[in-house]
Amino acid sequence: MVIASDLRAGIIVRIEGQVHRVLEVEAKAGAAKMGGIVRAKLVNVKSHRLWELHFRPQERLEEAHLDRRIMEFLFADGDNCTFMRPDTFEQIEIPAGVLGAAKEFLQSGMKIPIEFCEGEAVGALIPDAAEVRVARTASPSHSQHDSSAWKEAILENGLTVKVPLFIAPGETIRVDLRTSRYLERGRIERKHSA
Repeated sequence: MVIASDLRAGIIVRIEGQVHRVLEVEAKAGAAKMGGIVRAKLVNVKSHRLWELHFRPQERLEEAHLDRRIMEFLFADGDNCTFMRPDTFEQIEIPAGVLGAAKEFLQSGMKIPIEFCEGEAVGALIPDAAEVRVARTASPSHSQHDSSAWKEAILENGLTVKVPLFIAPGETIRVDLRTSRYLERGRIERKHSA
């Protein structure tokens, strides 16, 4: 059990039989006989629906516990991704919705922490950025130094992103997994060019 006044971002609580992750908490002190209030923004770990609730500071909530396991990505098949526990070789299918847009950047053999609640996958701790090879793009142009000039590139995972004009086919780039936007040349590429 956790008291509402002790809520903080990241805690997992069960409300009305549903498991929620606390995203934000704001506590306001009461005046005179009015008690304070704790406002919390929650997200349902299964449906991903946002919910904003108000609690009395002394209200008790049931805290749910997550198990975090390192899983190795094997392959994606339609709306599911297959992961394996490296220690037991047990394979588990996880709905692609749990992984969000980062599903497109998973590569076979990649190890990531997966969060489980009551034996069901409810989240993944995906890194903020990933390195991906450019499959096709126009030839690089080094003559133009305009930093606002971009061209389209098709990545090896099939996604299309905007990249600077100097990026060539076959280069590795870093992409922000939340926005699917180009960040910089891949670290491997920078080591070779230095």
